[in-house]
Amino acid sequence: MTITPPDPASHRPPHSLQRQWIAVAALIAAMTAMRIVYACALDLRTDEAYYWTWSKEGVLSFLDHPPMIAWFIRLGTALFGDTALGVRIAGIVAMLVTQLLLADIVRRVTHDFRAVVFALLMPEAALYYGLLMAKVAPDTALIPFAVAMLWSLVRLNESGDGRWWLAAGLFAGLALLSKFTAIMLLPAVAAFMLVPDWRMRWLRSPYPWAAALIAVVVFSPVLIWNYQHDWASFRFQFVRAVATHPLSLRTVGEFFGLQFGLVGFVLLPVAISGVAMTAWRGYRSREPVAILLSTAVIVPFGYFFWKSLTLRVGDTWPMFLWPAGFAATAINATMLAREKFPGWVVKSTAGWIRTAIATGIAFVVAVFLYYVAAPWNFIGRTDPVGGEAGYEQVAARAREQLKKTGATWIATTDYRTYAMLRWHFNGEVPVIQVNERGRFQGFADPGTDRVAGHAGLYVAREPDNRLPLWDATPAVRTPLERVERSWRGVVMDTYALEKLTGWTPQLSPPPESLFFRWRVLA
Repeated sequence: MTITPPDPASHRPPHSLQRQWIAVAALIAAMTAMRIVYACALDLRTDEAYYWTWSKEGVLSFLDHPPMIAWFIRLGTALFGDTALGVRIAGIVAMLVTQLLLADIVRRVTHDFRAVVFALLMPEAALYYGLLMAKVAPDTALIPFAVAMLWSLVRLNESGDGRWWLAAGLFAGLALLSKFTAIMLLPAVAAFMLVPDWRMRWLRSPYPWAAALIAVVVFSPVLIWNYQHDWASFRFQFVRAVATHPLSLRTVGEFFGLQFGLVGFVLLPVAISGVAMTAWRGYRSREPVAILLSTAVIVPFGYFFWKSLTLRVGDTWPMFLWPAGFAATAINATMLAREKFPGWVVKSTAGWIRTAIATGIAFVVAVFLYYVAAPWNFIGRTDPVGGEAGYEQVAARAREQLKKTGATWIATTDYRTYAMLRWHFNGEVPVIQVNERGRFQGFADPGTDRVAGHAGLYVAREPDNRLPLWDATPAVRTPLERVERSWRGVVMDTYALEKLTGWTPQLSPPPESLFFRWRVLA
């Protein structure tokens, strides 16, 4: 996108501008404080605890995802201990970094105060970023690195200095080291390089190719781990990517429903229209930044929509693409006036962005109050937070049974229960998921001296406690009790606790073993 000089109409007296910046900074500080309270007040969700277990291991990568999220958590817990805030603090920092990068992208393109404020506040108005970035996931790490890569290419367009390709390559490698879906930004980078008139310059330049090499080198821990483990991560993700099911309007509805809920009922259509206008402008005029930002949204969104026709798309999967959409929307609000669009179009566009920000922030605050302060459960068993709460009840009863039975270790058969019990016991006793051992390749010995020849306690959600794999073992299972996991008076799940004797799990079974194979969950 062509860098334009400041719009005289955007000039304000210095004291007025200063007051507005103070107001914006105060709002962001208040929202950040809200995310910190949320991070401290709510116990970890199952996937967060699972990633926390990764942070305790010294391996290069993992079956499900690259290792960056484990490194984020390790840094946070080094500072704040094994607490909810320690696990989640990196996500809160990642949100602030993302906002600053978006603001700088928009500032460099527009030199317009209002557009920069839009870029800062649109993420605050989206539930996922404004609140749920405090919930760690691989996307938490991916988002700031993906935006940093886009920022580097904007700097390249602004300066013409090819060395910014090298920074883009570094951030691209870090994005890939966070989550494999970063590869979906490659078409945007290719279009940025090849569609504008400068294509031959960059094709002949060593910088883009050096950037690609840097990205591969940064990504090399994942490549090395996969080489050592029969390319397990790539096979795991490939099965998920190519899985097909009959056409389902339900999964399409879920996909769009999640986007409206996590991005905003007003902000989502505002962002989509901003991206559409940016794409039209960019490809018509071959403006590099407009091409980059719009393609970074359109290609991944199109892919996820296509997958939603047959599969359930995870709630966090598309979240890395919307920051580029926010930047495009903020820039578009300024470009419309400079391109002499009718006044009503310019005013309406800015008005809708303001409405999206105001209503979105109000919604984010309401959701925060519901989970932190309210005593009710309005959604029942389908509540996304409550549905994964209450594991402390299971852990407390498991602790009692360990004392009564003399069991010295805990067995589970799903990674969610494994992760939550390992989080709550935090090294008191070995917690072992006895199946799907392919998830734990390279993990440290959890304490086999406390397992072999000793009774164990099997904890499993009903009816999954009756898995047929137990028929392949000599284990003797003695029922002890049933435990209800509840949240705000609603029973979410029931767990069976059983004494386990006569068997020691194999921590490193061969790949063909029933206890090695993993399940791919859509």
